[in-house]
Amino acid sequence: MHPFEEFVGIVRADEPMAHRNWFRLGGPAAYFASPRNPDELIALLKRCRDQELPFRILGGGSNVLVRDEGVEGLVILLESPHFADVKVRGSIVEAGAAVPMTALISQSARAGLAGLEVLTGIPGTVGGALRGNAGGRQGAIGPIVRRATVLDPADQIQVREREVLSFADRESNLDEPVILSAEFELEPEDPESVVRRMRRIWIIKKENQPYAHQRSGCIFKNPSPDVSAGALIEQAGLKGTQVGGAEVSDRHANFIVAHPGARSADILQLIDRIRQRVWQQFGYELELQIQVW
Repeated sequence: MHPFEEFVGIVRADEPMAHRNWFRLGGPAAYFASPRNPDELIALLKRCRDQELPFRILGGGSNVLVRDEGVEGLVILLESPHFADVKVRGSIVEAGAAVPMTALISQSARAGLAGLEVLTGIPGTVGGALRGNAGGRQGAIGPIVRRATVLDPADQIQVREREVLSFADRESNLDEPVILSAEFELEPEDPESVVRRMRRIWIIKKENQPYAHQRSGCIFKNPSPDVSAGALIEQAGLKGTQVGGAEVSDRHANFIVAHPGARSADILQLIDRIRQRVWQQFGYELELQIQVW
């Protein structure tokens, strides 16, 4: 029996996943859902627990590699307007977990609020950015988070205040099953000044990352604030290294590019080769930044 039989119009079986991640790779999800509101979301999570089915939350797909075999259990995509609203109240911006980072940054800039522009060029959605403390050389999302609203393991909506939140390099303690929304505390500033900074950051990033048309992803966390994963990979002579259709980017060594004909297995093999070489030459054990489903 279909475990989601009564969720008509919400759950689909054998849903293709390749077009939902930046690598454009991977097999189907056994089940796929787009809940329209928190009540439907909670009902889906309860059904997964009752049936002992795993579930995963999908955002923009920029930080996900789906295996060629596909994904077991349920993939939940938060995309409805209920999870994608942005509200500006003075210097506070509230955003749903499904809001694209690009939209959040541009709306804040237009409102004359500074702080989020340091994340210009960061892909994905607010929920994923919070969970992984997205950022770059200019700064990270963690320091400007005022509070986050989550579903806890008991499916209760809880507010996590700044005092209990912890952010480190590409990680946070927001490990609840689902992040619903967040509030950011920003600084009033002339909109044109904020937009100029956005443009400068965008230019720098585009000069040092794979081309926009390439299917790619940033793979590893930096071992420490002073040690760059990309620099280690480059120093190990791995730029341009290929396994099947997967290649270490010649523009930024911490990116892997999926060429036409690539498989997820190619990327996984290339990841293993990079880890082994960096460990042998420098003694650093690189930790994945992307999620492998």
